[in-house]
Amino acid sequence: MNKQSLIFILISVAVTFCIALIGVAIGEQSGLLAFIGFAGAFLLMGVGFTLKKKFREQEKNS
Repeated sequence: MNKQSLIFILISVAVTFCIALIGVAIGEQSGLLAFIGFAGAFLLMGVGFTLKKKFREQEKNS
């Protein structure tokens, strides 16, 4: 397993945790926790897509 795969696995686990946090927040009726989960998932997915584009461009230039 290379470094890129490990990074993407860690990001996907973190996003999954954030999505699960949204479900827990809905169950607990906590708007703040739901917002934190949504913001975390949104930011982590953005980081993942940005890294994917960066890695793809590095491979293309090599």
